[in-house]
Amino acid sequence: MDLTFFVRRRLRERGLEQRELAAAAHVTESYISQLLAGKKTPPAPDRTDIYQKMEEFLGMPGGELSRLASLQRQEYLKKRIADPPRPLFKEFRELILRKCSSERRRQIREIFEKEPFGELERLVTQKLLDVAKSVALEELESENWLRMVALLSKQSYEHTRVMILEFLDTDIFHVSIDNCVSFLDPLIEAWDIDLETFGVEIVLNRGLTLGHLKRFEYVEREPEDQFHVEPGFEEFLRDPVMSANATDEEIEFLKVLRFRGRRPTALYYYRELQNLRDPLHFTVSE
Repeated sequence: MDLTFFVRRRLRERGLEQRELAAAAHVTESYISQLLAGKKTPPAPDRTDIYQKMEEFLGMPGGELSRLASLQRQEYLKKRIADPPRPLFKEFRELILRKCSSERRRQIREIFEKEPFGELERLVTQKLLDVAKSVALEELESENWLRMVALLSKQSYEHTRVMILEFLDTDIFHVSIDNCVSFLDPLIEAWDIDLETFGVEIVLNRGLTLGHLKRFEYVEREPEDQFHVEPGFEEFLRDPVMSANATDEEIEFLKVLRFRGRRPTALYYYRELQNLRDPLHFTVSE
């Protein structure tokens, strides 16, 4: 039983309308209509509060709709990755795991096997493919480079060229196992991932590329405070003698000045203002 059938039946049993459910879930009636019609994939339970609100409105046990949504999403994912020819399982996964750092290989394997072609496996696979494609695109016109790849992969030059052209024209769901293994095996020396920050480090074959080390970070950072006002600037503004007749443009210029170490005084800003007004400090554009 999928989530949409269950919710529609529950609405009928209780004599309720979709618009009432939408109001209880704090979403639009159009969204509920599309969700129950199967036109929208149920959102991931860990990224929404809609299921809790719907359960309370429908008088259902907590977590039941989340469970049904998870099952439905799994089936949807299976259909998505079943349609293309052979997702990157088996041979390609073994290649990826073999290249993984020995300290983390067992842990990564357990995650891959627990959720086949899940978020982590797709992330790593996609990043390895992106790096390989960027190298291939840069070197595609180099016959010497192509012959080195052919030698390392034990393929003919012509086969290697065709393989790389096909590789560049594909995506993660359609790339051939043969092309990936033949090209990525000699190109990728090793890779590692920090499972807390999802930072990825990829080591490439020094003989095939100059930039042999690639790092990718996925860390949330707080934005820098670009508008911190210096105490000396505030004192300068409060002093009518120092800041008298300062234009908005001049004040804005002084406000965004940045310093490291020593903090500027009000007198500094006064002298800087005089420098701005001194025509000898500037040249006139023709």
